[in-house]
Amino acid sequence: MTFFKNNGNEVPDHIRAAAEDVKAGNMDRREFLALASVFGASAAMAYGMIGMPVPARAQEATPQKGGVLKVNMFVKAPKDPRLADWTEIANTMRQSLEALVYYTPEYTFEPYLLESWEVNDDATEYLMKVRPNAVWNNGDKLTADHLLFNLERWSDKSVEGNSMVARMGTLVDPNTGKMREGGAVKVDDHTVKVTLTEPDISFIPNLADYPCLIVHPSFDEDGSDFTRNKIGTGPFDLVSFDVGQRVVYKRRENGDWWGGEVMLDGIEFIDYGTDPSASVSAFESGEVHANYETTPDFLEILDGLGLERSEAVTSITIVARTNVNNKPYDDQRVRNALQLGVDNAVVLQLGQAGAGIPAENHHVAPIHPEYVELPPVGRDVEKAKALMAEAGAADFEHELISSDEDWHRNTGDAIAAQLREAGIKIKRTVLPGSTFWNDWTKYPYSLTNWTMRPLGVQVLALAYRTGEAWNETGWSNPEFDQKLAQALSIVDPEERKTIMKDIEQILQDSGIIIQPFWRKVYNHHQPIVHNYFQHPMQQLNLGKVWLEQA
Repeated sequence: MTFFKNNGNEVPDHIRAAAEDVKAGNMDRREFLALASVFGASAAMAYGMIGMPVPARAQEATPQKGGVLKVNMFVKAPKDPRLADWTEIANTMRQSLEALVYYTPEYTFEPYLLESWEVNDDATEYLMKVRPNAVWNNGDKLTADHLLFNLERWSDKSVEGNSMVARMGTLVDPNTGKMREGGAVKVDDHTVKVTLTEPDISFIPNLADYPCLIVHPSFDEDGSDFTRNKIGTGPFDLVSFDVGQRVVYKRRENGDWWGGEVMLDGIEFIDYGTDPSASVSAFESGEVHANYETTPDFLEILDGLGLERSEAVTSITIVARTNVNNKPYDDQRVRNALQLGVDNAVVLQLGQAGAGIPAENHHVAPIHPEYVELPPVGRDVEKAKALMAEAGAADFEHELISSDEDWHRNTGDAIAAQLREAGIKIKRTVLPGSTFWNDWTKYPYSLTNWTMRPLGVQVLALAYRTGEAWNETGWSNPEFDQKLAQALSIVDPEERKTIMKDIEQILQDSGIIIQPFWRKVYNHHQPIVHNYFQHPMQQLNLGKVWLEQA
């Protein structure tokens, strides 16, 4: 059986065929680059196959040591990483805990705590080698046993809220809800072999997702609490963690970081709340060097302060989703009526200041090569009223719940206003984020933002497959599940399109989500900050950031 090693010079024939599709304009380059890097292509080779140079990163001056980087970002309560359900939660931990795989701003996958991986041509076997020079800050060396420990934790379905189960695919035994016997075996002190029962193109990409942070084998002995068990492989050590206030890190003291010399003395994440104007004031007063995100309506204001802007094209989105376990959302006519009452393009303008593109209510983005364009669900007020009446729900008052984050609130308000115009009774409830996110999977009708996943099939498996921890709609459709399993097994994106059309149509027809737009995301930083940028998945890996010293 042929194996393809990451960052190599050999790739399967289907990757070479996909490169021709990109050059012909039939496939988006982003997922081609992602798949090519999974199946053996170095970044230079992947870009070369589509006739493009690797994007040059800005040439930096000589790095200077010292200083504490201060970043404005929500400080949410820490969680066991496998239970993290918010990018900021992971960002507050990933300065010490690290991932196996990194998704780059150039849209390729690179090894991180993994030194390398190899994958066979049908994506059923993976050889993963951890870095022999990676050392935990307690002095332990990172080993294959530690990788197995984490794979077992991720595959444990008995842990409530463990979304990693969805990412492990057939490594999980459906009968036991644990890692399948023989599914992952130690080859040597640094190598693990994973064998899946079905092909899964998303296995390596899933390891770059934000909950996939590696913890020490002693982690559960301290209650799976990051603030108590501070053992990590990363460039910084946790000093303090105050929810809603501040997280403080200092440069690692015990042992060198495998990634090289760390310039910063430390990092502070500072929470200024949900009002973007507070972030403006923090920049004006010099209290922060950078922010996690700039909402579109504040771009020009922060540009005007002389800050550097960074942006990324993404498949980040928000959905107004119903939960079918609550009446009247168990009735498809009600769900379809809600969709028909809303014009997604209008919501994009009002909720996101136009920074993105309208979506089609099926959660697969145009930047995904398996994306198949469907006719959009156009606004039809009369049909919406008729469906509500037919379902006996014309007098029902819906309650659309969201967090108080600026663009969440604006998007929810825009959707509610359009539904009222369509004669649908609706109440808006805006909750503090600290309250909203405690129960985000349980509301009858609410808004949830979803971060980017590089492959189109990834978020479908997380959000809409039967029984998954993050299936906040409560929806279950055996035909959808079966077709999604088939799509995950198809390596060739063009072949995958033939079934993705059905998957998208099933999801769109179900009416379980109003998905108004795909976002563009931005952040800002002071000119003295170097190597700081907006990541497509909004991840902050700050080990290479440095500050100009006065």
